[in-house]
Amino acid sequence: MNQIPAVEVLSAEKTYPNGTQALLPVDLAVPEGEFVTLLGPSGCGKSTLLKMVAGLLQATDGRLLLWRKPVEQVESTGHALSFVFQEATLMPWARVMANVRLPLDLAGVPKTESEPRVREVLRLVGLEKFEDALPRELSGGMQMRVSIARGLVTRPNLLLMDEPFGALDEITRNRLDSDLLQLWAAQKLTVMFVTHSIYEAVFLSQRVVVMAARPGRVVDEILIDEPYPRSADFRVSTRFAAHAKRLQDALLKASGADADEALA
Repeated sequence: MNQIPAVEVLSAEKTYPNGTQALLPVDLAVPEGEFVTLLGPSGCGKSTLLKMVAGLLQATDGRLLLWRKPVEQVESTGHALSFVFQEATLMPWARVMANVRLPLDLAGVPKTESEPRVREVLRLVGLEKFEDALPRELSGGMQMRVSIARGLVTRPNLLLMDEPFGALDEITRNRLDSDLLQLWAAQKLTVMFVTHSIYEAVFLSQRVVVMAARPGRVVDEILIDEPYPRSADFRVSTRFAAHAKRLQDALLKASGADADEALA
């Protein structure tokens, strides 16, 4: 029996009122449970596409469906989505517990129900001992863990992530990439992940959608046919290097840029 895709992008495009075409028509389907990454340089439309899937931006033309329903009707499907932004976007005056609980507060969930759920997701992201901490008392990586916990507390089926680890140092970023894969597997999530890092895309993804700019468009789709879990050793393997080379070549072919720009 064919599975209903979690996400369907059907000739969706975006043109701004000033005439700038941010995104040429895109067709993309994301099966339930897939980890798919949108890869490309700044300005290629990957964040625009992600926000259109989330319903945060309206498409100029085309359709975007979640479980065969328009994005604004996702609740009627019995599924939910969460969006994790590039910045942690935490309330600086509020403690970790309150920051993670915010979506449940906005939904009117009573604290007797919401606080056990908050503690559950804090355990998942390894922050169970920091529920009373303020954001300024946490490292950048820990703040992103709080943001991910806030995304998970609504128990989403679809997790949309817009370069969440881009501002972090390499060691922290690699660790959070590994943690994210564990969460994806444990929670049986569908993940759409935006990055401009070839190496992050190879490590995380089952499939990489390669995008190019001026105007934003999809130029290739590349499978990363490697088993999970993926360890640190995978990052230095010849297989990893081969996948990275394929992605680099796809970006270079699409953009005409030099290698340094493609790997920025």
